Amino acid sequence: MEPIYELQAEILKTLANGRRLEIIHLLATSPMTVGQMVEELQIAQPNVSQHLALMRSAGVVVAERDGREIRYRLADPDIIVACGIMRQALQRRLVRLAELSRQADEAEPLVASAAATR
Repeated sequence: MEPIYELQAEILKTLANGRRLEIIHLLATSPMTVGQMVEELQIAQPNVSQHLALMRSAGVVVAERDGREIRYRLADPDIIVACGIMRQALQRRLVRLAELSRQADEAEPLVASAAATR
């Protein structure tokens, strides 16, 4: 197996968390401090810091000192592009599932009336 697959798997493991995906979407708009993320996400500072540490070690985010503050940003802007593509695929899947559910609901009265006439 090529090493790139192992690297990709590591990144995907890091991204396989809803909170971390929220952080990625926040950082896609602009670099932020931990305090700003805490305010936006309404979660505890230690929780945000833990997520950022994991994301930083995986190379998803980078930290840059800005005076006394540390701002985090996406290491590569294509990370949000990849997340966006996945979200679009999931949204299409949800639309298809909703359509199948609607079709099943419409067919149910037909099945019930056919059973009643037997």
